[in-house]
Amino acid sequence: MQLAVVESAENPFALAKYVDGKYFAINELPTLTAALKIPLAQLREILERSNGPEIHGRELPPLAPESEVWGAGVTYLRSRDARKEESGTPDVYQKVYEADRPELFFKANFRRTVGNGDVVGKRADCTSTVPEPEVAIVVNAHEEIVGFTICNDVTSRSIEGANPLYLPQAKSYLGSTALGPRITPSWLAPEHSKMTIAARITRNGEVVWSADTALSSLNKSLEHLVGYLFRCQTFPDGVVLSTGTGIIPPLDFIMLEGDVVTIDVAGIGTLENEVMEIPLDINKKFQNALKS
Repeated sequence: MQLAVVESAENPFALAKYVDGKYFAINELPTLTAALKIPLAQLREILERSNGPEIHGRELPPLAPESEVWGAGVTYLRSRDARKEESGTPDVYQKVYEADRPELFFKANFRRTVGNGDVVGKRADCTSTVPEPEVAIVVNAHEEIVGFTICNDVTSRSIEGANPLYLPQAKSYLGSTALGPRITPSWLAPEHSKMTIAARITRNGEVVWSADTALSSLNKSLEHLVGYLFRCQTFPDGVVLSTGTGIIPPLDFIMLEGDVVTIDVAGIGTLENEVMEIPLDINKKFQNALKS
């Protein structure tokens, strides 16, 4: 059993139980927002006895429309080394890897997040864009981890490498965040030590890059990351925290438009997205589309 957000005729953001390829309504919890407001024990009890009718519709990213997506950086040794390779100021990454306080940054909201099968973007003003395959945790308002999903934290590597202060532009732009396919409840997910992560990029039907790692290689615990995220702020509608990547393409690799990025996480599922280039004048094109 997994949780999905479905755009149905009755509810544009219906929370559903996903079982054997079908979606079932949860009468007491019409939305993911409602589910993330209550304690984990109460959520589990409702889900285990829920027996709602089947619903039909388009599956959306597994994110509440009021929620935010945050990211953690430099949480794996490979991530630290990659950041140091591409940066003109490598010491900052060494220091944050060793520090108690993790690197945490705002990544996206619902409007800026795409789901499984949707298109992710690479900036037209970036010479090197890479996927960052990550396990993402879904956290409720009570600071409890209620489930796991997959995040492709697409990153404009050459922009971040030019100056760490460019991180917001490198991390948050149209099409830079993919989540999916669904949420696996925490009590049904594999143990962290058994949660493996594998990624590949396919170009014209041929695999041009692949790598794998495991969540057990994370240098900080999930609870540690959540604890810092909730310091001095609240998330009344829950939050998704992407926990960082342990697999990054080599420095000379360039992701191209038309590439397909596939991320598999054991016990969680598969997230797959095609890459498209986001033009510099995308806002002008969007405004013109609104006028027509």
